[in-house]
Amino acid sequence: MAKTALLEILRSETAPPPSPALQALTDAARARHGDSVEAVLFYGSCLRDGIDDSKMADLYLLVRDYRSALGNPLAALGNRLLPPNVYYLECRHEGLTLKAKYAVLTLDVFGKGTSAAWFHPYLWARFAQPTAIAYCAGEKTRDRILAGLAGAVETLLGEAAPLMDAAFRGEDLWVEAFQRTYRSELRAEGPERARVIFQADAARYLAVTGSLFAAEEADTDGEGQTRWFSQPQPSRAARRRAALRWLLRRPWGKLLSVLRLIKAAFTFQGGAGYLKWKIERHAGVEVELTPWQARHPILAAPLLLWRLYRQGAIR
Repeated sequence: MAKTALLEILRSETAPPPSPALQALTDAARARHGDSVEAVLFYGSCLRDGIDDSKMADLYLLVRDYRSALGNPLAALGNRLLPPNVYYLECRHEGLTLKAKYAVLTLDVFGKGTSAAWFHPYLWARFAQPTAIAYCAGEKTRDRILAGLAGAVETLLGEAAPLMDAAFRGEDLWVEAFQRTYRSELRAEGPERARVIFQADAARYLAVTGSLFAAEEADTDGEGQTRWFSQPQPSRAARRRAALRWLLRRPWGKLLSVLRLIKAAFTFQGGAGYLKWKIERHAGVEVELTPWQARHPILAAPLLLWRLYRQGAIR
């Protein structure tokens, strides 16, 4: 019953409002990778605030297989060994230049990565957040995507719930989950960012929580959404195991983040520019690249990231 309620919430929210800009980016991405594209997912700040030429939209392309989607066997190998590959996309639309970065995954890897089969939260933490399906090849594919999105929510909350008391606020559960996720990646977000993300879609997050946990109906927010939920009291052993898993994810996740940044310099058009954009976006500091760093972004990345880490710009 709980899974059915969750799937209904997700089915409703995955239908994006009509957006010519999103359609233009989706069509451009599909044209680049051909018939191998089985779905295009849209998420992130542009999903909340809309697409314009001052922003970079976030997309995921779910493909049948890497070889046919990417063409280059080395790119396909990189995507298999350390998914996902990240690419840059521009397209002209109504006189504007729209920009997107998109990641490529097979539908099978998406399903595994949004479940507890993946130890690291890279995918299940992202896709526990609101996601729209911009393109889908058929209903069977849509059902697999919805199952993956539901798995992402169940995995993220299942990993965070043992850290809560028997009675907890839905907001506190999501904030705890997001904060733990940020610590397991190379990110600069402070503790307040997790709460901002929750509050941007609070009604949605509370509804999703209510599909998985018992609700205390007497305590609601101004829109009638339950704020407090309950679960069996987690044992001390369960708390310790959950805390240990999150602790182990931190060094492993930071290493994966560095490796993905280096790999992205090969696939993201203008590798040095991508590294500069990515670091400035997450570290919140302006980065000046020397001519040598601009010419050799792969060699420059580790030293640059280490320097920013020592300065406290990234965590």
